[in-house]
Amino acid sequence: MSARVAVVLSGCGFLDGSEVHESVLTLMHLHRHGVETVCVAPVMKQADVVHHGKGEPEPGAERDVFAEAARIARGKIADLQSLNVAELDAVVFPGGFGAAKNLSDFASKGGAATVHADVARVLREAHAARKPIGAICIAPALVALALGSTAHPRLTIGNDAGTAGALEAAGARHENCAVTDCVVDTDNRIVTTPAYMFDARVDEVATGIGKCVDALMGMVGAGA
Repeated sequence: MSARVAVVLSGCGFLDGSEVHESVLTLMHLHRHGVETVCVAPVMKQADVVHHGKGEPEPGAERDVFAEAARIARGKIADLQSLNVAELDAVVFPGGFGAAKNLSDFASKGGAATVHADVARVLREAHAARKPIGAICIAPALVALALGSTAHPRLTIGNDAGTAGALEAAGARHENCAVTDCVVDTDNRIVTTPAYMFDARVDEVATGIGKCVDALMGMVGAGA
């Protein structure tokens, strides 16, 4: 039986939801390993709606995180609230500002932020059960916020000193990392890669996410 991996989405679009390239590349690389993927997202209003052509907020506009994430999942998506970690082999969080706006309030509060209750539950249950966790771009902030004070995970968001400092304030240990590479915390079974935390090309992002998924699946294959 193939491994079963949850991909947690936060909307659709890098300025207010999941980064589309990162999400698709994550799914592609997981499928390269023959994995059964389960896309999930919370049912909730987005923190804001951004016009991606203008890069500006749309005052008064409202969108639902779950409905927007379903665009990436081609309609095959489940409510995050229903996700049973015991039925998974691993969980991955693509990036995009939705991770910092919808799945947490890291965008506004930094290291003092809090994580969406079900995101925190999934991360803590996965970590306690030794299920590997992958996080891409800004999504390692979720790991730092949920697990930093207890597990002190080793992770990366690239080389942005301000963001790295906020993650360390939450209890994580940050390592600088190139867009084409990843950081593997073997003790905590967590793998992270910077992706579009850099002004990078999609092929460079694909290389880093590929290494992240390879390391994640290596942990799945190695067991606990």
